Amino acid sequence: MSGPQPDSLHRFLFERLGVRGELVCLDAAYQAVLSRHPYPGPVQRPLGEALASVLLLTATLKFEGSLTLQARGSGPIRTLVVQGTHQRTVRGLARWDGDVPHGALEHQFGAGHLALTLTPTRGERYQGIVPLEGAGIAAAIETYFGHSEQLPTRLWLAVDGARVVGLMLQRVPGPVEDTDGWDRTVALADTVEERELLSLPVQKLLHRLFHEEDVRLFEPDPVAFRCSCSRGRIAETLRALGEAEVDSILAEQGEIAVTCEFCNRDYRFDAVDARGLFSDSVVPAGVQDLRH
Repeated sequence: MSGPQPDSLHRFLFERLGVRGELVCLDAAYQAVLSRHPYPGPVQRPLGEALASVLLLTATLKFEGSLTLQARGSGPIRTLVVQGTHQRTVRGLARWDGDVPHGALEHQFGAGHLALTLTPTRGERYQGIVPLEGAGIAAAIETYFGHSEQLPTRLWLAVDGARVVGLMLQRVPGPVEDTDGWDRTVALADTVEERELLSLPVQKLLHRLFHEEDVRLFEPDPVAFRCSCSRGRIAETLRALGEAEVDSILAEQGEIAVTCEFCNRDYRFDAVDARGLFSDSVVPAGVQDLRH
C-alpha cells in the first residue's frame, strides 16, 4: 500500500537531540467526520488540520483524559471544535455561514481566538487561549505553544479530499548532548512537501527527511473516529436543566429531541422518559455539555 499507514499514529524519537516526533494519518476517521455534515472544501481543510493536530497533541499527554481544540471567529467559519482522547479517538465539527474563502485563518474565521483545553479524567481542567492568526491551524498552535507553554513545537499538515497527514516535532525539556539538534531537525522537516506527507510510507518519509540522524521509530497506535455521546449523557444534561424546564419543553413540543452534532445520532425523550429522569432528587455533579 502506498502512502502512510491508514488511521494510525506513529511516535519517533531523536535519541541524542532531545527532540520527539509524531506522525498521524487519518483516512476513515477523517471521512467519518466529513460525512456528518455537507462541509464545503474550504471548511474541510481547517477541520482536517485540527483533527490531525489534536491527535498529535494527545500523544504528548501524561494523563488519561481529553484535549479539546476550539476555534471561534466573527467570519464565515464561526466555530470549529475537535476533541481527542488518550485512547487515540477523535471527533470534530465546524459551523459556517455562506461562502467560505480559501486562505489564511483571518480570511476564514475573521477576528477570533484558539483555545486548547486539557481535561484529565482526574484532576483540574486547564485552558490556554491565543489569537486565531496565521496561515493555518498549525501556525496558531505553534503560537500557542510559544506563548503559553514555552515548549518549542512545530507542525506540518497536509490535507486532500481523502486523507489528512500531520507531522509534529517537539523539544523535550532537559539537557541534551547536541545543542543544535532542535534547529537542525526543524530545518530538515521544513523541506517536506504536502505530496510527500500524503503519499510516502512513514519509514520512507523519515528516511527522506532525517537519514543522517539517529531516529527510533515506535510501533504505531490505531486511531479512530468515536463520539462520546450516549443516552445516559444526554439524560444527565436534561437533569441539569431541571424538572421545570424539561416539563416546559414537553408541554410545548410533546417530546424532547436531541441530535448530537458530532455524529448526527438522535435521542428522544417522551413524558414517561422524562418522569424517569427525576425519579430521584440527586442531580449528577460535573455535568458538561460538549456540543458547542
